Amino acid sequence: MNEAPISIDLDKCRGCKKCVDACPFGVLHMEGKLVVLDADDCRGCNACVQTCPFQAIVAVTKEDIKDESLKEYQGVWVFAEQHRGKVQEVAYELLATGRRLAGDRNCELAAVVLGHGISGTAAHLIAAGADKVYIVDQPELAQYDANVYTDALHQLIAKYKPEVVLAGATAIGRAFVAKVAVRCYTGLTADCTALSIDRETTLLHQTRPAFGGNIMATIMTPNHRPQMATVRPHVFKMAVPDPNRAGKTLLEALQLLPASSRIIRSVAASSSVNIAEADVVVAGGRGLKKAENLVLLQRLAELLGGVVAVSRACVDAGWISAAHQVGQTGKTVSPKVYLAFGISGAIQHLEGMRGAETIIAVNSDPTAPIFDVADMGIVGDLLVILPMLVEAIEGNQRSN
Repeated sequence: MNEAPISIDLDKCRGCKKCVDACPFGVLHMEGKLVVLDADDCRGCNACVQTCPFQAIVAVTKEDIKDESLKEYQGVWVFAEQHRGKVQEVAYELLATGRRLAGDRNCELAAVVLGHGISGTAAHLIAAGADKVYIVDQPELAQYDANVYTDALHQLIAKYKPEVVLAGATAIGRAFVAKVAVRCYTGLTADCTALSIDRETTLLHQTRPAFGGNIMATIMTPNHRPQMATVRPHVFKMAVPDPNRAGKTLLEALQLLPASSRIIRSVAASSSVNIAEADVVVAGGRGLKKAENLVLLQRLAELLGGVVAVSRACVDAGWISAAHQVGQTGKTVSPKVYLAFGISGAIQHLEGMRGAETIIAVNSDPTAPIFDVADMGIVGDLLVILPMLVEAIEGNQRSN
């Protein structure tokens, strides 16, 4: 019983059998009027904990893993999120970073894919840097369900014991990877902007903005495994794929929890804008002064074949939808050109656009932080400069 994920207080148990009915794995049964647990097969899903009306069942908190046990955990894993059989770009970005981390730890890099009808994904992941690809291709995973995905990834981690697990901070990644960390009795650092291996301690340094973005905190997980982190899309660069790379594909068959929900109908988002994929981003901030001036940004974006983005101040003011927001609480972009008009450059915003190849900033304040990261800076009134820029480009196009 000491090794089980749950503990049963027999003095509180009233033999109502509700926990037996709730257990999806059949590891609880009645002996007389008391419930008995098959500890070796318990998954720790806590369905019984939530069901028991007498609070006779509680989840057990594991003690820190002993130092000698830490050595059992080896390898770097990347959760390769896929939609309809297509691996998302953030997985390839994480594989590039995972390749570097695995090199520093002299270990294997593996990708994990969950879904149904996904066997064709392995070759692309190996070409992107994976030494192994673990695939769980089962009907239960055809539609995303947080509890089922949690159960699948947790089972794989328990079986193979990776030292590091990385995932994209996407809608799906955010929704279930934290649950996996809880099941593994380990920590999770969300929205990391930098990852590295400390040469002395061999711990994963997980860096992310903290205290409202005013400082950068480096977090470590010294006593638990795996070390887990999520990274927002476009924070890291993808590597050039090598179609000649060799790797192994392992198909895993798991007994999974039943889904707690099902998708009746999928509806595409009403907004078609995708600022994260644009090569040219024309962004505005509080310096625009009013919503009507967004028209100037939109016209410049049209002329340059780009999209309009904004800082949080514009979204909070109700000028434009959150789909256009760049920053720590918005989207991360890495365009070829990022034009910033009237954006001061708070660290929260900089974390969302730091990956741009070329940054051009226009601001009336010569001490604005945006100039510290800009490749080209113009000190001046954007409401004067922006119309002049639009007029110059229109005139050049007419002459051609």
